[in-house]
Amino acid sequence: MTAVLVVESVVIALLGLLVTGLLRSHADILRRLHELEAGAPTSASASLPAAATGSAVDIVGVTPAGAAVAVGVVGAEHDTLLAFLSSSCTTCASFWDALAGDGARQLPPRVRVVVVTRGPEAESPAAVAALAPATLPCVMTSDAIDAYGIPGLPYFVLVEGRTGRVRGEGTGVSWAQVLDLLGRADADSREARIDGELSAAGIGPGDPRLYPSSIEDAAS
Repeated sequence: MTAVLVVESVVIALLGLLVTGLLRSHADILRRLHELEAGAPTSASASLPAAATGSAVDIVGVTPAGAAVAVGVVGAEHDTLLAFLSSSCTTCASFWDALAGDGARQLPPRVRVVVVTRGPEAESPAAVAALAPATLPCVMTSDAIDAYGIPGLPYFVLVEGRTGRVRGEGTGVSWAQVLDLLGRADADSREARIDGELSAAGIGPGDPRLYPSSIEDAAS
């Protein structure tokens, strides 16, 4: 009888630990879902200068007015900054305001902005229409958010049109911060391009041609 009671006590204790673990996991899942629904960035968000090697996809959806629209970003002559925003996201408000002003003109000439929101099934077209800048493309599509693996809103993805690659991605709390991150991503990309050109010419790290000792050496 004593052995049975001991076994029952052990089983009950194990069940208690199992239930506690399940409750903690459930709470964590609910917290992350709440962050996504509220548009809050999660801890998985990276900064724009972070190395990104994923392939981009074109943006296909509808306008806030309901018209079908497709925006090509792969193979474009320019780069594209995809601004993933929401009309119900408090943090997104400053970005809507910046883009409605002169925010897009503060970007390098070769970079255009495309605003992307969730599809009409998850976002109010009327609310998006009230916020969307008239001078920028605005596409409502949940498919693009899934395709780019967006962890939360606001979120920004920089696509290099020539290669169709994602050069950087991440979030920020202000448009000024996104511009700063974009500048760093551009510098990183330029440095990588120069390294690639030097490597193709047979010039590697430590090559004496990189450190000329005189004007004559530099010209040779």
